[in-house]
Amino acid sequence: MLKDKLETDFKNALKQKKEIEVSVLRLLKTDIFNKEKEKRYQLSKENPDFTDKELEEKSILTDEEILDVIILKTKKSEEAIAEFRKGKRDDLVKKEEQELEVLKTYMPQQLEEKEIKELAKEVIKETKAESIKDMGKVMSGLMPKVKGKASGALISKIVKDLLS
Repeated sequence: MLKDKLETDFKNALKQKKEIEVSVLRLLKTDIFNKEKEKRYQLSKENPDFTDKELEEKSILTDEEILDVIILKTKKSEEAIAEFRKGKRDDLVKKEEQELEVLKTYMPQQLEEKEIKELAKEVIKETKAESIKDMGKVMSGLMPKVKGKASGALISKIVKDLLS
């Protein structure tokens, strides 16, 4: 399970005194914990008859939900890098890039542009999309197949090009 791997990697980074890795993994663990708390609260509202033990078990995030947290964190990091570059803060760009590299080790293998095009063509065929107006249908069919394996901007660009 991904959560166990993160915990093991965190402990190893602590022992080896890898400051950046420890920092990133600590923040990631906190985000996961907060997401689990949020899920537990939601479950308790929907199912008031659940016991504490049931709530705890059902609120544990799946690998896919943890991947969502990592993807969000990666996206925020990429945005921060862009902003720091605009502000000519090379010191912060370097730090953020190092943190991003740690996060990327937990992401699935990224797809090549060619692979994304092939998947997009399949979805276009399946949805019988003909124009840019059908982009929503194509994106909703394509995103689950490429989740975490490519950036949304790249996927969107490819779909637009294929539908134009």
